[in-house]
Amino acid sequence: MEPTSRSKTVLLGAAGLGAAVLITWLLLSRRKRNRQLRKVGEVSHLYVYPVKSCRGVTLPEAECKPFGLQSGNLKDRHWLVIQENKVHVTARQEPRLVLITVSSDNDKLTLRAPEMDKLEIPLKLPASNDIFICKVHGNKVSGRDCGDKASQWITGFLKSREPYRLVQFEERMKPRNPKNEYEKYTENDKVAYPDLSPLLLLSEASVDDLNSKLSKKVTHRNFRPNIMVAGCEAFEEDSWDEIQIGNHVTLKRVMPCPRCILTTVDPDTGVIDMKEPLETMRSYRLNNPLDSGMFKTSPLFGQFVRITQTGIIKVGDPVYQMLY
Repeated sequence: MEPTSRSKTVLLGAAGLGAAVLITWLLLSRRKRNRQLRKVGEVSHLYVYPVKSCRGVTLPEAECKPFGLQSGNLKDRHWLVIQENKVHVTARQEPRLVLITVSSDNDKLTLRAPEMDKLEIPLKLPASNDIFICKVHGNKVSGRDCGDKASQWITGFLKSREPYRLVQFEERMKPRNPKNEYEKYTENDKVAYPDLSPLLLLSEASVDDLNSKLSKKVTHRNFRPNIMVAGCEAFEEDSWDEIQIGNHVTLKRVMPCPRCILTTVDPDTGVIDMKEPLETMRSYRLNNPLDSGMFKTSPLFGQFVRITQTGIIKVGDPVYQMLY
């Protein structure tokens, strides 16, 4: 039987799609074969920050997933403190947030803070809890309300005059697209409550270099990285366009991290300095003049990366720069 015109069109379209897929696969395979790995360091620390701006949880290993690092039920920046107007609250406004520690036991998220009874929140919130449209750096993103008890606990610890609430991002919710904030991102980049990327990478040597210029030393915890790398030169991470960690995880650099007053919050005391180390970083870590419209007066420290291959990352894993 003679194929109809429509059938021919469908067959030709399918053949063209198949050819495109095959060509893409061949190009990627060739690129992978031509890839060389140069060891540039090793993972020295891993952190996940379940509640944005609260204390990080240090990990011996973590799953590297599309929305960032995860350890058990602790997912990076999947909980967020908000104001009544649904705008996010961070340690920029409430420095004492960094004193709240987070853990997870028996399907509950547990928050602890000085002079406070612990707060336990179900990881699976009741469907009857409200879903709010929140704003993180002006971008809309959803969050399910964690309830009045959580609101009272957060508000009480921070001694806020206005009530704060805690919300949780659920995987089926629509994520944020950081492209709305920086053109370096693409339509495919998605995050929950992080500032921009699902991962922030920094080297130990860069922190050491900064400390050599400071009278009052800081630690890498001032910069809230997810992945710390040891064994490389200071700011060498600025040149790693693509890296592989261990045998599987691959990451691609998106842009440097523009720094703000949050770096001046002491992670051990919750006291904000407002000046250092930010002023010293501005003296030698300002952006390229060509990017002045993008970063303005923010010094650049650490790299935002996107995840191109998921897997497990462990402390001690080798870090390779991928060369082609």
